[in-house]
Amino acid sequence: MSSTETDDYVSKCGCKGIRSCLLCERLEEEYILDGGEEKVKLQFCYDPLLKSAVRKDGGSSLPFPGVLLWEDFLSKQEEEELVHEMDKNIWSPSQSGRKKQDFGPKVNFKKRKVRLGSFQGLPAISRPLVERMVQQPILEGFQPVEQCNLDYHPGRGSSIDPHLDDSWLWGERLVTVNMLSDSVLTMSLPAAQALELRLGSEDTNRDEDDLEVQVAVRLPRRSLLVLYGEARHKWKHAIHRRDVPARRLCSTYRELSSEFLPGGPQAEVGLRLLDVALSFSHTAS
Repeated sequence: MSSTETDDYVSKCGCKGIRSCLLCERLEEEYILDGGEEKVKLQFCYDPLLKSAVRKDGGSSLPFPGVLLWEDFLSKQEEEELVHEMDKNIWSPSQSGRKKQDFGPKVNFKKRKVRLGSFQGLPAISRPLVERMVQQPILEGFQPVEQCNLDYHPGRGSSIDPHLDDSWLWGERLVTVNMLSDSVLTMSLPAAQALELRLGSEDTNRDEDDLEVQVAVRLPRRSLLVLYGEARHKWKHAIHRRDVPARRLCSTYRELSSEFLPGGPQAEVGLRLLDVALSFSHTAS
């Protein structure tokens, strides 16, 4: 690899620690296969009509509360306008082959500190989307204080590891709008908790250290997904490389936790953050 190619890879890669993408793996001449640790995986698919996770092999199913899928939330024209507006802003390199745009306060989660910084408000183009989403009963009263745009691309090996979103600052509902391509959100549960879900007698004798439940939640293009309750606080969620077949953009909206709402110890801070966020004053630079 030439020095020019090397500089190009380094400038575009935002990976740190144990995370990696195709750019840094090629640089190190080391390729990491997508798939994670070798565990016994009980594979399910989420059925939005039944609101259940259905076993892929045709076996047992289980209730799967805390997921709302709103298909065709966006029109084709809205998607085109949103993508055009996003691409007018700078995409910054992020972890695991993603690029990002953050519209929200500056946060130090380790020290539990939050400040406005240069936050000017959510993008102006997002206002009608927020006004529409709050008409859904499960999103009644939803007031987003942050919007994070992410750019996934198969050429960068984009993915996001299984994780739980912070619950000190961010509240009950996580809302994601999926654009440009279909994808799959993989929900997973640690072994000890998985055995508590009564998956059937055929699974009760497995070694719990090797057991993981995975639920594939289909994300159609132009759909909106809400995670709340158990799906928000108990199940980890991830996007695997294999589920990024083409460029995918998404916008995730987050609300404040009760600590920053009226009656909470940091309600005054929360009010200032919401005043700025809901001004929708940010315009593309």
